[in-house]
Amino acid sequence: KEQGLVNLKVYDSLGEVVAELVNQTQPAGTYTVNFNARNLASGIYFYSIEAKDYYKVKKMILLK
Repeated sequence: KEQGLVNLKVYDSLGEVVAELVNQTQPAGTYTVNFNARNLASGIYFYSIEAKDYYKVKKMILLK
């Protein structure tokens, strides 16, 4: 909706950060982020996105 600091992180099932994909101020808009999971094992991971007044955590499954 508006410019602000955006954080996008990936966590393992223990809650440890395994990747920080975005950590910068960005103007309003739609973005695409490439996630290279080459060094991660198959399994369940979580990602969180935080931007201004928005915070969301979602689950993802990584299959190799």
